[in-house]
Amino acid sequence: MLENAFMMIAIIMIINIVYVSLSTLRVILMLKGRRYIAGTMSIFEIMIYTLGLGIVLDNLGEIQNLVAYGLGYGLGVVIGSKIEEKLALGYITVNVISSDPDISFTKQLRDKGYGVTSWYAYGMDGDRLSMQILSPRKYELHLYETIKSIDPKAFIIAYEPKQIHGGFWVKQVKKGRIRKSVKKAEEQQQQEANQEEVRSDGERDN
Repeated sequence: MLENAFMMIAIIMIINIVYVSLSTLRVILMLKGRRYIAGTMSIFEIMIYTLGLGIVLDNLGEIQNLVAYGLGYGLGVVIGSKIEEKLALGYITVNVISSDPDISFTKQLRDKGYGVTSWYAYGMDGDRLSMQILSPRKYELHLYETIKSIDPKAFIIAYEPKQIHGGFWVKQVKKGRIRKSVKKAEEQQQQEANQEEVRSDGERDN
């Protein structure tokens, strides 16, 4: 009897986690304009939802089933958002303002494959270099690190565009220039870490 109760709780939680994860992803896909993928996902979503709800309604007198349903729902929201973060769908637009217009900001970013539109602006304390940068979301953190390495004092604002059309940048992304620059940076970091480890081992031996 106890084993059956635990099995029922586990089934309800798993069903609800899967259902809510799919629901979260479907909403995100809809917001990003991927309606056909979202529509296909909704077919499985509603089937799983009906199955889970039916099990709970058939055993409505068992309070543990309701608790499991609620816990599964909450976990599904968290897991769905985590999955979306890993997938990193879509693109991000980053507006950057540098206090030093003489820094070769745009060239360094373009060499790494990012699309950059720049113009000179004027702030409270003098001239500024203002830039609008486009990047796939999966390389968002790498972009921030690159910006900070060029100008640690740069002012950064980021948001997600709903639609992108035209321009040379889309072609550059297809060529994988950003991916190559990210891979190169990771390899350099790994080499530096290995060198530091070797140096530390040598100091300990001495």
